[in-house]
Amino acid sequence: MDIKSRTLLILSLMLLVVNYVETMVIPALPTIEQDFSISPTLAGWVTSAYMIVAAATSPLMGKLADTYGKKKMYVTAIGFYIIAVAIAGFSPNIWVLLGARAIQGVGFSMFPIAIAYITDLYPKEKVAFAQAVLSAMIGIGPALGLLIGSYVVEDLGWPYAFHTAAILSLILFIISIKYLPHTGIRYKEKVDYLGSTLIGLATVLVLVYITEGPTLGWASVCNLSLLISGLVTYGIFIAVERKIKEPLLRLDLFKIRNFAVANLVGIISGVGMFTVFIFLVYYSQLPSPYGLGLSIIQSGLLMSPVAFGMVIFGPMFGRALPKIGPKPILILGSLLSSLAYIMLVYYRSNPTEVLIDGFISSIGLVAVIIPLVNMVALSLPEQYRTTGMGMNTLLRTIGGAAGPVVATSFMQAYQVPVIMVYDNQPLVLGFMPSSTAFNYIALFGLAMMILTLIVSLWTKNYTFRGVVVQENNKNNHLTNEYTR
Repeated sequence: MDIKSRTLLILSLMLLVVNYVETMVIPALPTIEQDFSISPTLAGWVTSAYMIVAAATSPLMGKLADTYGKKKMYVTAIGFYIIAVAIAGFSPNIWVLLGARAIQGVGFSMFPIAIAYITDLYPKEKVAFAQAVLSAMIGIGPALGLLIGSYVVEDLGWPYAFHTAAILSLILFIISIKYLPHTGIRYKEKVDYLGSTLIGLATVLVLVYITEGPTLGWASVCNLSLLISGLVTYGIFIAVERKIKEPLLRLDLFKIRNFAVANLVGIISGVGMFTVFIFLVYYSQLPSPYGLGLSIIQSGLLMSPVAFGMVIFGPMFGRALPKIGPKPILILGSLLSSLAYIMLVYYRSNPTEVLIDGFISSIGLVAVIIPLVNMVALSLPEQYRTTGMGMNTLLRTIGGAAGPVVATSFMQAYQVPVIMVYDNQPLVLGFMPSSTAFNYIALFGLAMMILTLIVSLWTKNYTFRGVVVQENNKNNHLTNEYTR
């Protein structure tokens, strides 16, 4: 096996483990809630803590990788992840578990570093295919996590979800140290810790506002103060970055058309995709006639075509991208996602119909993700590649955090009573999300994907059929300016 294939295999296996573990946590939340005698809101922070820290630290870890070397920071990220999952599996209380989950978020920075790694190692005409293989792990991991996680939690208990992750991660950590090559050129700039702190803090404040919106209220003084503080901090970050000599990420890089498009599409499509993901999870498990009435395991089986769609079509799109460019694939992905969301409104009466909807949605999902990471990786000067991937990860995570909140807000706003007749008297046993709620979730996702389509039309297309990428030529002076 040559060095490129071996590196791709190692990176893919690690991302598979991470996505597998993070999805495995979802079936464990009710058990964690019961074991620690906590509220559903606090239990929800088991996933939120990871997501928020992952978004906040990705740009900094990317900058460190550009400065000190990708291999060094990649194995550092895995080290954080191993320590965190080891602690999580032995958590004596919820606070230790939440702290461990926050540390795991630092480990997530291995994803943008892996994308930049591949971009360094492969020739430009083959980068998209290699990136597609990595992106497919986003689909395979959750599918395995939902299926295997249900059995692990039920038969062994939720700590074993973390125990198995610690063992697998340690094995891959050792393999990474031994076999991963050093790639790219290190640019000895000062690391902008002030800028990293500001953008990280701002992201935490905004994501906490989004996460706590349904609980504290969107317009409550406490929650609004988080949003306003976050937006002000973003403003301070921008002001600081304009003045310092060696910023975290040069803001004028956003003038590069494809980098700007990739980030804008990332946050918009993230909202739409995760909104509909929540649709599929909840609708499949709600009792009939409110949903399909499937068990957690059956729901996981229903979601498995999402993974297969990404595995099958991801590499296909990766091979097609050098020939036709990112723009047609982005447009196709937006259209397929839009079609899937329309079908969810009219075509969801049984598991087979929902399975077909989910499969089409998965093809649209991977058709959007692959051009985005390729556009970021190839449009930026080399010394900002990993930092740019971290920034894109941050924005997509914000979109991904907003999507589920929008979906649950619709489910809370549009409910129908569950009525049982006892002694000729109707008794209200509770409330369930109505069909209208799910219609609105799908239509909201549709609106996001239409907006994604509109922004995608601004993409500057490029191919590798003997033609140098115009976007890179346009920015060669940026690379030359910063080459040491």
